[in-house]
Amino acid sequence: MTAAPDPFLHFEDVRKSYGGAQAVRGVTLGIPRGSFVALVGTSGSGKSTLLKMVNRLVEPTAGRVLLDGRDVAEAPAILLRRRIGYVFQGIGLFPHMSVAENIGIGPRILGRPASPDRIAELLRLVELDEALAGRMADALSGGQRQRVGVARALAAEPHLLLMDEPFGALDPVTRDSLGRKVRALHGELGLTTVLVTHDMAEALLLADRVLVMQGGLLVADETPAALLAGAGGEAAQALVAVPREQARELAARTSAL
Repeated sequence: MTAAPDPFLHFEDVRKSYGGAQAVRGVTLGIPRGSFVALVGTSGSGKSTLLKMVNRLVEPTAGRVLLDGRDVAEAPAILLRRRIGYVFQGIGLFPHMSVAENIGIGPRILGRPASPDRIAELLRLVELDEALAGRMADALSGGQRQRVGVARALAAEPHLLLMDEPFGALDPVTRDSLGRKVRALHGELGLTTVLVTHDMAEALLLADRVLVMQGGLLVADETPAALLAGAGGEAAQALVAVPREQARELAARTSAL
């Protein structure tokens, strides 16, 4: 029997405390290369804290995080972050820079400036018009800015993409469209993706594997199909119940027309 390969991303009993409060209380988890994983839970469950330990925006109080077999704490944080794509709800574009300058900032810092052709390619990847390259970031709509944020995260050709509530501020149509595009890019570019979201429907539709956190602990680790079939325990099923009940109510209202 062939041994399973070591996980690409591995959390080893990681913990994080803020004073007397424990945000993450001992999580051990392995994520294989090429996975699309959703990390879900209610507000304060520890999901964003866990994610930020990967690129060292949060340092663990105990335990360690391994990326491709190496402790992320071994290298300077700035070098680590250049290997990881990161997209978050606040977007964080520089308003005084053009779209092209925002997208190309990572490669430029790495000493590999992105050519105009590369910028155009990245804009096409996130379904934006190449003509936007010269526009200032603060002249874009919210959905356009978030797409630029995704393009910027992909500019340095990372193998790992971290997404922390990236679609939360978007309208439902844009949120759905961008979520589907990110899922397609995940496969097209051979990424390993970890998405933090409070939206269980989004997790079920986009991810191959759904991890549920509650009170700083990992309480469920299931496929979307298993969760829909009732697996995962009470906390997971409480989250699944929300989109399921919404679907039932919509169906009932439709049949009443």
